Amino acid sequence: MSFFAVLFALLLEQVKPLPRGNVIHDALTGWMRWTARNFDAGRESHAWVVWCVTALAPALLAWAVFAALNRVSGLLGLAFDVAVLYLTLGFRQFSHYFTDIRAALDRGDEIEARRLLSEWRHLDASELPRSEFLRHLIEHSLLAAHRHVFGVFFWFVLLSGFGLGPAGAVLYRMAEFASRYWAFKSGDGAIAVNDRLMALSMRLFRYLDHVPARLTASGFAVVGNFEEAVNCWRRDAGLWKHDNEGVILAAAAGAVGIRLGGGSAPGLTPDRAKTFESGAPPESADAEGSTPGVPPQLAHLRSVVGLVWRSVVLWMLLLALLSLANLVG
Repeated sequence: MSFFAVLFALLLEQVKPLPRGNVIHDALTGWMRWTARNFDAGRESHAWVVWCVTALAPALLAWAVFAALNRVSGLLGLAFDVAVLYLTLGFRQFSHYFTDIRAALDRGDEIEARRLLSEWRHLDASELPRSEFLRHLIEHSLLAAHRHVFGVFFWFVLLSGFGLGPAGAVLYRMAEFASRYWAFKSGDGAIAVNDRLMALSMRLFRYLDHVPARLTASGFAVVGNFEEAVNCWRRDAGLWKHDNEGVILAAAAGAVGIRLGGGSAPGLTPDRAKTFESGAPPESADAEGSTPGVPPQLAHLRSVVGLVWRSVVLWMLLLALLSLANLVG
């Protein structure tokens, strides 16, 4: 059933994607504000209470609703799985900006493309060199694909295998959203409530994302240049401040053969304190601490999109085989 739930959710999202600035996002930001305002008093124990209420409680609620519906009818349980996945998993939740940026670049409107990237990721891209601008776009797009598709996919499949329905998808998305919401200021007025809550939310999401990040990197290696992807993963993942992001971006860089990473624009990335942070770059990297490969070009955007879609097909095929084996067994 997991295979069909993911398949139907992806198809539904392609036909009727959630609009930009949708009511679900507004409800999530309101939920984050409410839980922090009512359960946080600044102590470490309160940070745990806020995180559990914010991320764990919705996952348990999703499990309870699924169990009740599934007891009545398996089709109702499947429909609930599809509905939750439609809200938590999919490319179109972040690809609005990526598609618009690609369209602006294709028609030669680089000013509009930079404006869109600044609006999407809340960074100043107006004075970045073209290759740096494309690098930021590729890195952010790869991480968004992981967090909106592959990470949700892993936790949904894992916990649904134990009969928990879409609880894993809800847990991952809520934890990811909380780690961003409480860590940095945003246009919605979302600020870190206290240092303990900020640190806890980021640490717990890092734990939840540890295995999915490495599976995403493995998928990129299988569907891309395997040898170079593995080499970059082993050698250059430490170029990035956060190890989960490092393995994804290093593997993708090797799989496609492009240069990612670099220390020329510290402090621009909102969900990472720096795009690149390292002591001494490895000998294989250049002076800026980048992975080997050619500088990002416009044509590489299509290559990155192809890499992500091939990886999706790979994991869907594996899930289909597992589902078939479970039925046969």
